[in-house]
Amino acid sequence: MNFPKLISTLFIVSLFIACSSDDNNNDYSDIYNLPSTPFNYSDINFPSTFTDYVFGFDNTPTDNPITDDGVTLGRVLFYDVNMSANNTVSCASCHLQEFGFSDNKPKSEGFEGGHTFRNSMGFANAGLYAPKNFFWDHRAETLEIQVLMPLQDQVEMGMTLEGLVTKLGALDYYNPLFENVFGSTQITSDKISKALAQFVRSIYSFNTKYDEGIEATNDIFIDFPNFTAEENLGKDIFNGKLTPEAIGTCVTCHLPNAVPLHFEQPIPEGANQVVFGGSETGNIGLDIDDNVEDNGVGAHMGIPSLNGHFKTSSIRNIEVTGPYMHDGRMETLEEVVEHYSTGVLPHPYLSAHMKDGNGDPRHLDLTPEESAALVAFMKTLTDHELINDEKFSDPFVN
Repeated sequence: MNFPKLISTLFIVSLFIACSSDDNNNDYSDIYNLPSTPFNYSDINFPSTFTDYVFGFDNTPTDNPITDDGVTLGRVLFYDVNMSANNTVSCASCHLQEFGFSDNKPKSEGFEGGHTFRNSMGFANAGLYAPKNFFWDHRAETLEIQVLMPLQDQVEMGMTLEGLVTKLGALDYYNPLFENVFGSTQITSDKISKALAQFVRSIYSFNTKYDEGIEATNDIFIDFPNFTAEENLGKDIFNGKLTPEAIGTCVTCHLPNAVPLHFEQPIPEGANQVVFGGSETGNIGLDIDDNVEDNGVGAHMGIPSLNGHFKTSSIRNIEVTGPYMHDGRMETLEEVVEHYSTGVLPHPYLSAHMKDGNGDPRHLDLTPEESAALVAFMKTLTDHELINDEKFSDPFVN
């Protein structure tokens, strides 16, 4: 037997196998920085306040469960400027992690320098939003539908779905990512939609001072032991405890778990305030009439009685998600509180919960101390871990 020849042959075969293995692994560490084992997105240790009742509102479709590989792909897509027509903006350009996945500008800048029609809101816990509860005017029924709309908007990202599929198909670094999730390197708009929706749906927020307090007490009406006196006062105002005649002024809209609150019913003790945003839209008296540029839900649906109605956005991480309202007209939380305290206008389609017994705008009429306390309470909803968590950060090297 010719041992030198055999050894030489085995060496060449081994080298070929090794090279083939390297090709299959597709090392793109010069493009994106991803861990060899994906981050954990699918097996989260939720606090006790995230009960089975809360997860009854989970909007995850049966054909798109959260997987670690799926969210990893969605994360890369979310941060990739190649998702826009001229490679200048990504989804993350308008939804920045440091601002609770919102934008710190009143209206975001699109791929050609134009500005969006509305403020970009944060979306922590969007996986628990009720159906038809996406965008300020509720025009998207599901996250899977919602995530594709900015891509096709001619101000935001300027793509067509067909063009996007072709464009991403020419980027080799997506091959292993799509194959890991779908068993094929083939790219479709449906796969893009599912991966992006998985990423957004994986962004839960529950590591806050508020969540520590509710887990310790399981009662929204008693003082939280980890709160300051000012924060507890703000919590009482938020929940309506100090002013029974105006009970639910805050929680009516920013109610736990998107369950409507009826004035004649007490707020359930131990209510798990997970979403801090309602499933209904509302007109909160920002304008005196509907002679404005943006009439929200009314304009979208063609129903005049809904003019001035907009999504009740989550107030989780509200400390970092300013400016506020659908058009970013308010720069500070102090301005927001002052609006509810003294500034609600008598819009003809003002929501019922914003009116007093005479049909006039309801005002909280807070003292300076109470206003400051309400702001202090809202700041307990900031999740500092989320806004600094590497697994939700930009994975691209450059």
